[in-house]
Amino acid sequence: MTEQLIDAMVSLTHIMEEESEQLAKAPYFPEMPEIAQVKLRLTGRIEAEVARMKREAPDDWAERLDPEAREQLAEASRCLRDASSVNAQILKRQIELSTDMMGAIAAEAQRLTGTRNTVYGACGGLAASEAPAPISINARL
Repeated sequence: MTEQLIDAMVSLTHIMEEESEQLAKAPYFPEMPEIAQVKLRLTGRIEAEVARMKREAPDDWAERLDPEAREQLAEASRCLRDASSVNAQILKRQIELSTDMMGAIAAEAQRLTGTRNTVYGACGGLAASEAPAPISINARL
């Protein structure tokens, strides 16, 4: 009853561990889009299996498991939780680094292009405004 669920959880755990290992080495690797797609498919498979089991036994599907299957499911859940936590931390760090890098690029482009404008107001005051510099992002980074 739980073999497919446990299999999907173990597979997702291995994929997350592989992604975390690759991201620890370099911020981007060519297989990244494929890994993201596999993670989405496995997550969908896990959700579908849980939904199926809840339809078959809405109140007590987990209690109906034999002790060995329950222990395997618990172990797969713990491993998936641990791998997810590490993966989330690494991905959060990568996103923060990318955001900081884009901010630094934008600041440098604004400095180089000199997009600061001074506007003479109706009451005789001068107001400075800084328009954001146009940035073109190469999608292949």
